[in-house]
Amino acid sequence: MKRKRDRIISGFSKLLKEEKLKLVAEYFENPGEVVSLLKSFWHSDEEKQKLFDEFSENTLTNFVIPYGVAPNVMINGQTYLVPMVIEESSVVAAASAASKFWSERGGFRSEVVDTKKVGQVHFSWSGRAAVLHGLMPELRQHLMSAVKHITANMEKRGGGVLDIELKDFTREIEHYFQLLVTFETKDSMGANFINSVLEEFAQALKVFMANRLELPDEQRQVEIIMSILSNYTPECLVRTWVECPLSQLDNVDETLSGEAFARKFEKAVRIAQVDVYRATTHNKGIYNGIDAVAIATGNDFRAIEAAGHAFASRDGQYRSLSRVEIEDGMFRFILEVPMAVGTVGGLTSLHPLAKYSLDMLGNPSARELMMIASAMGLANNWSAVRSLTTKGIQAGHMKMHLFNILNHFKATDEEKASAAEYFKDQKVSFAGVAQYLTSIRK
Repeated sequence: MKRKRDRIISGFSKLLKEEKLKLVAEYFENPGEVVSLLKSFWHSDEEKQKLFDEFSENTLTNFVIPYGVAPNVMINGQTYLVPMVIEESSVVAAASAASKFWSERGGFRSEVVDTKKVGQVHFSWSGRAAVLHGLMPELRQHLMSAVKHITANMEKRGGGVLDIELKDFTREIEHYFQLLVTFETKDSMGANFINSVLEEFAQALKVFMANRLELPDEQRQVEIIMSILSNYTPECLVRTWVECPLSQLDNVDETLSGEAFARKFEKAVRIAQVDVYRATTHNKGIYNGIDAVAIATGNDFRAIEAAGHAFASRDGQYRSLSRVEIEDGMFRFILEVPMAVGTVGGLTSLHPLAKYSLDMLGNPSARELMMIASAMGLANNWSAVRSLTTKGIQAGHMKMHLFNILNHFKATDEEKASAAEYFKDQKVSFAGVAQYLTSIRK
């Protein structure tokens, strides 16, 4: 008898993995098949599986996503083989095609603008902002002294706390102030380091204010609301671009000269600057490439995306993260995006494939990884806008999607080979593939 899905489960996290699996399976009509399916994705190496189980909570099994590579990625004169983890058809192919195209035109250029990261201590205090501002020089020294035991190792690597700024939000929320703290975390993403410093700052702030005997009793009390890093890192920024003479775009589309193609391409990108509907899809394509590299290297793609989307809205309207410049006979396509990544700590060293990915890339620094990931974002953006402004995006995408459709219909290897040959010069669609399979199965 299938369990009711609205039943409240108590103590689930305390169950053994097998017990969790059995309980979840009872929510289905065929619990035995569910258990077999989930177990079929367990790693054959028990030690590896135990490691994967401990990455998260209430783990039942592993969810497999394809791990591919994009070759010929030339960045600042160095060529990389870039690992990409993504399930969407055509993303790796698009990145590979764009990388090959631009490798013949000088490759990607990239530079890290800055690597500052941000954290905040949010607190309530009943006094006047001017008083708090006057205390800031002494408070800053007190806070820095309080975290020396946390920051010592990071400072040895050239990182640490860069600045502490008092922010007054009392016009928006009564008594609300904030310490805005900037950090340098070198090759680590730094989340745990930043949060540890901020929580120590919060306690030190309370002690500091409690000892200000010159203040009224009520102003010696500080309520800490929360202490947490911000994933918006507008000063942890990477700029990547490709460029070539307009004449080198002459063969991109047989119906357009290089300059005509460039002007059309520029207009498509400008549309994403002024129209939020287009900008959202435009930027999603950029993150197809960036996310795939982030996942492959054990980085937090959700944090990276959140920062990018906030950055795209920094002037009050959501806009394209990329732009085009056409000047003096040159075409230049530029991506500027915030990106907090790490190459040490976290999953980068724990997950065996993340470690392998970094090794494939030559064990890059965090700054180098920023450039590599952003190049894959620009590569996918180039391929998407190029397709949209020439032959359309569906032709290439559906060709890559063909095997997903064939798998949906449980096609045999022989049927797949036959369909691949047939659809070489035919339009791929779900209905068209279904019709073809019906015809050959007869």
